[in-house]
Amino acid sequence: MKMKLFAAAVAALAAGGAYAQSSVTLYGVADVGLEYNSNANAAGDDLFRMSSGNQSGSRWGLRGVEDLGGGLKGVFVLESGFDLDDGRSAQGGRLFGRQAYVGLQSQFGSLLLGRQQTSFYDFGLQFDPMAISSRYGILSQDAAFASRADNTVKYIGKFGGLTASAFYSFNNNGQEVAGAFRRGQQYGALVSYAAGPFAVGAAYDEIHGSTVGTPPVDASGQRTRRATVGANYAFGPAKVYAGYRWAKAFDGAALTGGTTVDNGVLTTSTASNLYWLGLGYQLTPAFSLSGAAYYQDFRKSEADPWQFVITADYALSKRTDVYTSLSYTLNDKGSALGVNGFNTATATNVQPNKDQFGAVVGLRHKF
Repeated sequence: MKMKLFAAAVAALAAGGAYAQSSVTLYGVADVGLEYNSNANAAGDDLFRMSSGNQSGSRWGLRGVEDLGGGLKGVFVLESGFDLDDGRSAQGGRLFGRQAYVGLQSQFGSLLLGRQQTSFYDFGLQFDPMAISSRYGILSQDAAFASRADNTVKYIGKFGGLTASAFYSFNNNGQEVAGAFRRGQQYGALVSYAAGPFAVGAAYDEIHGSTVGTPPVDASGQRTRRATVGANYAFGPAKVYAGYRWAKAFDGAALTGGTTVDNGVLTTSTASNLYWLGLGYQLTPAFSLSGAAYYQDFRKSEADPWQFVITADYALSKRTDVYTSLSYTLNDKGSALGVNGFNTATATNVQPNKDQFGAVVGLRHKF
């Protein structure tokens, strides 16, 4: 049950009731499970571990609203991610790494300032069959679907079934730098429409490089552009999903998974097309199944991996559920996609041309 800490009583004592129409809500998610991965290192060994944030990133947060009169409200969100298995802060140790913003809200929309979700993040929540699950799904193929940006101004407008949003980040990861206006610059937009059982949407994202090399080389000219479209349709207890994402890197930027080595031949792809299909099914009020297939086609390369995911979820109550997820990746021609992402320092390190199987069983509690 969400606990609401009403500021009215405190404010009445401190300021004569000046904040009588204010409220603050404490909320969160605690999600942890036991995971198995095959082919998890160069020797092909198996991995068994406890993993946090499998279906939903573990978090706690504060959400506040104040009625300013005339239909205008002041709002804020402070949301902190953490790893339940070891208690550490997530998002690189940031105190409020998931979201931290303040803004104004009216019938004409919301204007928000701070660290926020990008348009791709908002799109993925609605049009990814796995709802951008932290463990297994579209994030393995492209982490941009869960991206957040620092120093962001964002507008969100809802007009009937139409939702439109746009954002601009002065520097998506860190502080702005004098004389380097484009460094880390990011911007994007989202438009979606829902009517009855049908929903369709499209989003765009562009990000500039933010690193400075040695010797100093400004990477702000590097750009990565992404565009995506998706739709879903519900009929009875079932919902079907379909989507497509285009990505292209410019001027020295790189795509994750785009550089491969097969039989000693190095291939670098700077463009890719990602496709997905999925199905969700509510078998009973408490038990649901969902599944998806993702395929990424790297241009000028044959290293085009597949990933398959299926998840079963059983609700023990309105706040607590148990789940299991299974995933399998198919790699060839030098591709190295693991169930948790491409072979990087942060992923289970499946080797090129090796397939990987993953399974997780977990427990999630929402408050």
